[in-house]
Amino acid sequence: MSVAERQPPPRWQRPSLSVWLLAVVFIAFFLHGLHGAEVSPERLGQGAVNVGLFLAESFPPDLSRLSVIGRAMLETFQMALVGVVFGVIASIPFALLSARNTTLHPGLRWLAKMLVAVFRTIPDLVWALIFVVAVGLGPLAGILAIMMDTIGFCGRFFAERIEETDPRPAQALSATGCSRFAVVFGAIVPECLPSFIGTSLYSVEKAVRSAVVLGLVGAGGIGVELSAAMNLFQYDQALTVILTILVVVIAVEQLSGWIRGRIL
Repeated sequence: MSVAERQPPPRWQRPSLSVWLLAVVFIAFFLHGLHGAEVSPERLGQGAVNVGLFLAESFPPDLSRLSVIGRAMLETFQMALVGVVFGVIASIPFALLSARNTTLHPGLRWLAKMLVAVFRTIPDLVWALIFVVAVGLGPLAGILAIMMDTIGFCGRFFAERIEETDPRPAQALSATGCSRFAVVFGAIVPECLPSFIGTSLYSVEKAVRSAVVLGLVGAGGIGVELSAAMNLFQYDQALTVILTILVVVIAVEQLSGWIRGRIL
């Protein structure tokens, strides 16, 4: 073996001009954003003092409205669950049309992928504002917003999982004369089902956290209670709301992880 063959491969190559340009643009945007945020030791110090005052006025938490807060948290969880269920159901046809191996036509695949991208790109808070205008205040607006966000989230990952399936079972069913519907739901969907369940459970966790924020714009749930408490400077009640949210979110994450461990 020659000396050249014994030498290790180079670990550093001179970056190209385009890489240098991208790095300069990134650094420029970063510095501009940092300057626009007006970050300074004085502001950070004052912020730490304000957080300390907030915590001092929050303890002990006010439990006088715990029953009302509990009902609002239950509404939030129900809103998230209903929105995810409808969103997951609606995601399946979008995913089948978006996947390369199950779509009916390339044009339909492009349209389905664009719709899923739109649903995913628009933040759930914007969806909530749109549906508050459309259907009024309350949990229905939150359910619809979570449904749209779930379609964008699950539709993409469902489609990617469908495209990763082993083609041999589908080819075997096709060779026996099965219809396209039978091939999809007899070979492809069963193989993807564990991944679908895992993604759906993660969507529930995501939706519970989102539902809290949606209430801040009038989409129902415990976000309304948190917004009212903060606006009225009732920080002890706000702390009760925050602790309730924390307990429920952790419980949902633990339950979701347990279900994934038992099923997947």
